[in-house]
Formats: sequence, C-alpha cells, structure tokens
Amino acid sequence: MTDVNDRLSVAALIRQVLIHRICVREAILSFPPDTEDKSVHAAYHALVHYEADEDLRNRDDLYREEQDDYLEFISNILERGEDLPDNIIKNYEKYYSCVNLPHEKNTRGFIKSFFKVLNIKDKSN
Repeated sequence: MTDVNDRLSVAALIRQVLIHRICVREAILSFPPDTEDKSVHAAYHALVHYEADEDLRNRDDLYREEQDDYLEFISNILERGEDLPDNIIKNYEKYYSCVNLPHEKNTRGFIKSFFKVLNIKDKSN
C-alpha cells in the first residue's frame, strides 16, 4: 500500500539528516508508523546504514559523498511520490525481514509492539 504523504514525509526527514538539522535517530523515530510501503522501508534501511557507517564516512571523503548522493537520490524519488527502483528495495529485503518502524500510539500499535517483542508476526492486518 502506497501513501504519497508518507513518502513526502520521509523525503523531508532524509533532507533534514543530510543538512544536519536532525540526527538519524530522530528521523527514524519520526517515520510514518506502521507503513507497509516498501519504498519507505528501503529508505529506513538506507538511513540505518548511513548512521552505522559514520566512522567510515569520517575517514573517507569519497565514500561520504557517494552515500550522501545516494540518500539524496532516494529523497528525490520519494519527494516525487514514486516507487524506489526494485533493485534498491530487493537489496534491503534480502537482508532484513522486517522494519523496526514506530507503531501507532493506540491499542493496535501496542499489540504490534508487544508481538514484536515476542517475535510473533501480527496477523491482525
């Protein structure tokens, strides 16, 4: 399911990270809750990798520039409301079975969080 508003929101969050207005953690915590949009999921993983590669980014200017360009590319596509290319989505899907997005702040969100802690797939969707 695609929600253009979710994509626009994530594009703006990525831009805020790139200009150092917010940190990656703040951006991730601000992602749209419980979205099923695979493009948003891929953007989430790209930001997690961006954060994880901080040491490498500090040591290698070319790597930092390429990673910044990659996130900007993702942001531009999401800003247009388009799907990310399949190769990007599939690249993250082969390593991650789920996304640790925030859940809605209601009973359904609580149940999803509870099932995640128990490592049980929520079948209420």
